[in-house]
Amino acid sequence: MATPSATNTLRAELPDRYLTPDDIAEMFELPSVETVYAWRKKRTGPPGFRVGKHLRYDPAAVRAWVEQQMAADRAA
Repeated sequence: MATPSATNTLRAELPDRYLTPDDIAEMFELPSVETVYAWRKKRTGPPGFRVGKHLRYDPAAVRAWVEQQMAADRAA
């Protein structure tokens, strides 16, 4: 059974694991993973957390952030 690619996870189900910055960059088709780090620094992207030196994202928090972005876009 194949797992969904990162680009399809927001349309289907998110992976049953914490996401990496590379996953986030791939999901949102960003030009580079540096954009993910810039979002974190500016606190504009999905909320992440550190596990030691590694940055991770909870799939549920990413989905909630996407829903907030969509609601804000509809309200604008």
